[in-house]
Amino acid sequence: MTSPLPAASIPAPLPADAAANQPQRQQRQGQALMVAGGMLLGTIGVFVEEAAQDPAMTVWCRCAFGLVALLAWGALRGRLGELRRLRGRALVAVVAVGALTVLNWGLFFAAIPRCSIAVATVVFHVQPFWLMAMGAWLLRERVGRAQWLAAAVALAGLVLATGLADALVGEVAAADSALRLPGYASGVLMCLIGSLSYAAASFIAKVEADRAGSFALSSGQCVVGVLALLPWPLMHGLPAPGPVWGWLAGLGVLHTGLAYVLLYAGMARLGTSRIAVLQFVYPGTAVLVDWLVYGRVLSLVQMAGVALIAASLWTLRRR
Repeated sequence: MTSPLPAASIPAPLPADAAANQPQRQQRQGQALMVAGGMLLGTIGVFVEEAAQDPAMTVWCRCAFGLVALLAWGALRGRLGELRRLRGRALVAVVAVGALTVLNWGLFFAAIPRCSIAVATVVFHVQPFWLMAMGAWLLRERVGRAQWLAAAVALAGLVLATGLADALVGEVAAADSALRLPGYASGVLMCLIGSLSYAAASFIAKVEADRAGSFALSSGQCVVGVLALLPWPLMHGLPAPGPVWGWLAGLGVLHTGLAYVLLYAGMARLGTSRIAVLQFVYPGTAVLVDWLVYGRVLSLVQMAGVALIAASLWTLRRR
């Protein structure tokens, strides 16, 4: 039995104004964590392109390296016990988030050759609307008109930023040929299902964050991915030794380990409507990184789209 704390070590009650400011401080911390995680995920395209592997192999390596990194971090921070204590509802939540996350990764990569990167990105990121609808319906969260408008403006900005509007307006022939791609309809359907699974994973992570913890949620998706996709490396073998392994390791350590710990920790501090709009940081950053790293210059329309995304996020930050 431990001895009680001496009186001097017992913190004094917070002043009324400090207590009142705690929710705002928590929201600011949550927003900062989600923005950091989204910006980090926005660089994932560089690692995927430089690794140049089959999507299944890329996802499996991402999960494998991510799991190693998370377990090492958990051991250093003394958090491995969180995994051993997983029971009941918390365990189900971790497995569900993992399965849904791996599913949306797979569907997104499979959709790209069917309906192009631009269309796949735009359709996939309707997921914030699914997320806000889930929060309003299942959690009875109040979603104001301003929040719906911010999400709509961010989505419109994403449409412009990906270059889809340029194709539809300035290159009608290119847009028409895209619509004729084999499997175009199935690709769009994959993106819609993937966006729904992404929203469901975010919703479960938000609701169960206190019970399961961000560490268990991040580790769980890696375990599910490693086990579900294990047949691929067993059947096709691993990539040859070389620089490719550095890029694949980065996908696991940075974009799966660190990024998802940041995102889930941020989600635990925010409402679903705010989470929904903040998730546009990821695609907005991806467009800018593509320009900065590979010199794929943004058109004026694309830059206007990035500005719309930034404006919607700024509006949300001030509320």
